[in-house]
Amino acid sequence: MNANIILGRRGEDAAAAYLARLGWTVLDRNWRCPEGELDIVAYDGTRHIACEVKTRSSIRYGDPLEAITPSKAVRLRRLAWRWAEAHQVHTEMRVDVLSLLSADDGFTVDHLREVC
Repeated sequence: MNANIILGRRGEDAAAAYLARLGWTVLDRNWRCPEGELDIVAYDGTRHIACEVKTRSSIRYGDPLEAITPSKAVRLRRLAWRWAEAHQVHTEMRVDVLSLLSADDGFTVDHLREVC
């Protein structure tokens, strides 16, 4: 298996664990529809949140948050609506981005809320 795929999976696992430590419930992971994929969908007790996870081993090629372009943000919002529709969720959703950088003992997490 490709090293980047392994790193990405480890990052998504770490992101899900981080959200659980916040007291959030992870409802879905790697949810797919014809338009794309949501890494994590969680519930914080008030609202549903679609979480995009960006994992890097270093910032050599830039900060993971730089991967969220305006067009990517629009696509993430559209995917959040699709997830809500598929799960008959009629409350407001938001999109967060979790940026993970590999560290000696795991990952550092930067959580950007309400990206779009």
